Amino acid sequence: MDIAKLALEDGTVLTGPAFGARGQSAGEVVFNTSMTGYQEILTDPSYRGQIVAMTCPQIGNVGVNPEDAESARPWVAGFVVRELATRPSNHRATRSLDDYMDEHGIIGIQGVDTRALVRRTRERGSMKGILSTTELDDDRLVALARQSPGLVGRDLAREVMPSGPSTWGEGDGPQVVALDFGMKWNIPRCLAATGCKVTVLPGTASADEVLEREPDGIFVSNGPGDPSAIGGSVATLRELIERASAKNGTPIFGICLGIQLLGQAFGAKTFKLKYGHRGANHPVRDERTGRVEITTQNHGFAVDPSTLPGDVVPSHVNLNDQTLEGFRHAKLPVLAVQYHPEASAGPHDSAYLFGEFRGMINGTH
Repeated sequence: MDIAKLALEDGTVLTGPAFGARGQSAGEVVFNTSMTGYQEILTDPSYRGQIVAMTCPQIGNVGVNPEDAESARPWVAGFVVRELATRPSNHRATRSLDDYMDEHGIIGIQGVDTRALVRRTRERGSMKGILSTTELDDDRLVALARQSPGLVGRDLAREVMPSGPSTWGEGDGPQVVALDFGMKWNIPRCLAATGCKVTVLPGTASADEVLEREPDGIFVSNGPGDPSAIGGSVATLRELIERASAKNGTPIFGICLGIQLLGQAFGAKTFKLKYGHRGANHPVRDERTGRVEITTQNHGFAVDPSTLPGDVVPSHVNLNDQTLEGFRHAKLPVLAVQYHPEASAGPHDSAYLFGEFRGMINGTH
């Protein structure tokens, strides 16, 4: 069996059997605490540029199937697991995780102490890393990890967004234009399930290109990379907010990267979290009702609530670290959350947000 090595910029080197593809890949090493949904994680474009370690001790036991994909391909820079299940046991599985990753060129390492890796990441923060089956010299790997670009200052959304428009949903329902910065497929599914017809445009679309579709609502998607590196789209969102408000308000809804871009459009600042929020068990409190939601999350940056203007009101707070998880505009129909209410392999506590957005479009919420 081939050997793989994972080297971190702090000098840590982990060795274990390789699975998936062979080769070498750089990325920021992060961890996800979900017990299920590894296929959703692999195919979420928000993981572009990241080597993901799973805290669940066994991964791959339900295989892979076409229905659970969140995009057309996996996007992670590498995958780290304690134990790989070599024989998937699920009637929906069409192939093993090992074969799927090999087909798409994703390198994996197994048999390593993922608990120790997570503890080191929590203590020192997310670090740059190299995962390799070709270069196996520890010192050279650590040097390569230190030289790799990381996530700060990188506009990775351009690498994952679509090149042209597409549509989801049918009928005569409200028209929603979704700006795709790396959108998971279950988001337009959820919007269509509320009766909306969704037109997806690349995140680089101009305000004129959005408004010429005469949308009843505008959606701003999740995506990878540093939100502060996406300045052009922030200017577009600022223009959309201003022009929409002049027409008595076209509702706008943002998720994950969407809240960060909308926050910047309102003048707020974003910052990098020490090790990010990634998992399906994060408690969030709705400040309007006091209700606690168990949420699915995947983000390494957040909006600084102290920089929000007075008319943008925090609506949700993370109970683990008190970071901002949502806001609403006091006068305009704009809402955004940092977590993922559409998560198909996670909790459904937050699915009501799609109904609230539809209610804003209808003028009933």
